[in-house]
Amino acid sequence: MIDSTFKNDLQERLFNFAVNTIKSVRKLPKGKEYEVISWQILKSASSVGANYEEAQGAVSRADFSNKTGIALKEMRESNYWIRLIIATTEKNQDWIQLKYESVELKNILGSICTKTSTSRKF
Repeated sequence: MIDSTFKNDLQERLFNFAVNTIKSVRKLPKGKEYEVISWQILKSASSVGANYEEAQGAVSRADFSNKTGIALKEMRESNYWIRLIIATTEKNQDWIQLKYESVELKNILGSICTKTSTSRKF
């Protein structure tokens, strides 16, 4: 399966990604559009780590693959909202760093999904 050091590092990175997203959302401009975007990114960014944590207690390979797949979908969504924030606000280094981290985490989760699933549906 997955090396426990790597697993713990990934869990920590996902947790920190959610924390950093929350802190960055607090700095967004006020306005109706940012209320919607804030709500969406907060849900997806916090869901990634929660689903990966759930995967750690999976009862089967299929359960692990499913939960990790959900985490990947949530990370893809988070990446979308981050790109939208970057495109609609002044360039902020916090969001740019979150974008790079979201891409790396998306790639890691995608790799895990590919290695653990027997069939992948798109």
